[in-house]
Amino acid sequence: MASFGWKRKIGEKVSKATSQQFEAEAADDKDLGDDDDANWVHAAKRRKEILLEDCVRKSKELKDEGANLAENRRYREALVKWDEALQLTPEDATLYEMKSQVLMSLHEMFPAVHAAEMAVQRNPRSWDAWQTLGRAQLGLGEIALAIRSFQVSLHIFPMNPEVWKEDLSWARKLQEQQKATKTESVQALAKGKELAQESIPDYDFESDEIVAVCAAIAEKEKALSAAKTMVIVSASGTVETVTEQDNCPATPDETLFIRAR
Repeated sequence: MASFGWKRKIGEKVSKATSQQFEAEAADDKDLGDDDDANWVHAAKRRKEILLEDCVRKSKELKDEGANLAENRRYREALVKWDEALQLTPEDATLYEMKSQVLMSLHEMFPAVHAAEMAVQRNPRSWDAWQTLGRAQLGLGEIALAIRSFQVSLHIFPMNPEVWKEDLSWARKLQEQQKATKTESVQALAKGKELAQESIPDYDFESDEIVAVCAAIAEKEKALSAAKTMVIVSASGTVETVTEQDNCPATPDETLFIRAR
């Protein structure tokens, strides 16, 4: 059986100078690797910044094109441009606010309210977004919500005369008219219920007038029952109505006439 003896480690044959040189080269390679990593991260970050800048630039171009189309009343084409811009900059509140204005011009109130709400969510400090939202809500008949939106707009920009004099005053006027209409409807409904619940007049059926009328009707019915009426049709086709009294013994000859009650 072969015996296992102690073996010298390979590293012990390497001189100290060679070892130091190897360590120095390894350190240089490590520094170069660190520099490469840093450069790669920086390059990736820079590419991302350039891409964002390109998106913002392209979005602005599309926004301006849409604004020009909207000024020329080409609303559908403007919406297409702004939708493309939103694909590049989805957090741009101005695009949503402009969309809401155009949708109101097209009388599409539900999408207009939705677009204005998106604008407010992305920029709650935008007074014009709140103003547009209030106008869209007013178009839907949501007067109370519209007044609140106008008030928020004024809270952000108190010196805006357009919201004070036009939007808020008009909304409050509509609210007063709505309240007046509701009041009239409630009053008319209450009056109708009162009329429906009115009882039949309580007539005095034992009064002298009622008794006299009943007696007269009874006498008339008695007189009519005392008389007998016959319709006589002769053989030649002549029709004659005869009133027969109870004390009248004579009757037409049945051989000449046909009697019909």
